[in-house]
Amino acid sequence: MPPLIKRGVILDDAYMLVRGAATLADVPEGVPVIVPLALWVAEREALAARGDVGVWLAPADDPVALANDVRVLKVIAIDFPSFTDGRGYSSARILRDRFGYRGELRAVGDIQRDQLYYLFQVGFDAFSLPEGKDPQAALSGIVDFSDGYQITQSRTPWFRRRDAMRGSPQ
Repeated sequence: MPPLIKRGVILDDAYMLVRGAATLADVPEGVPVIVPLALWVAEREALAARGDVGVWLAPADDPVALANDVRVLKVIAIDFPSFTDGRGYSSARILRDRFGYRGELRAVGDIQRDQLYYLFQVGFDAFSLPEGKDPQAALSGIVDFSDGYQITQSRTPWFRRRDAMRGSPQ
């Protein structure tokens, strides 16, 4: 199984991503799986009964479709088909902030070391790296920066914290 970085630890990935699954017959039994959103929507009851099923969101999929399922799903995988496709960042924020998703939020696809810090900032806590990428080298990408300027890191943006440390008026 490919390596998975999950909450700062390198693990073997227990889940099988079944990107092409269109029917229940395409989903293997006896192994935890991550299925496409369309299959989850069509077969929600049967898949939820398994208890070992996650959902995969393609870039064009609307995360709002999972609003009523965030308490049921243990894993939601968001696809990054290319390094330059950033739609998954928005999907992560919607799932975490608007819907309160607390399960594993996994980035899959063309994930690069340089993205991990930013992916972590928006709520991803697991990263499935492409074949051939060194997970130990990638892991260091999560801690590239000691502090974040964006409000995703802290409810108080860095410029306000900086001003407070200097004693400057806000």
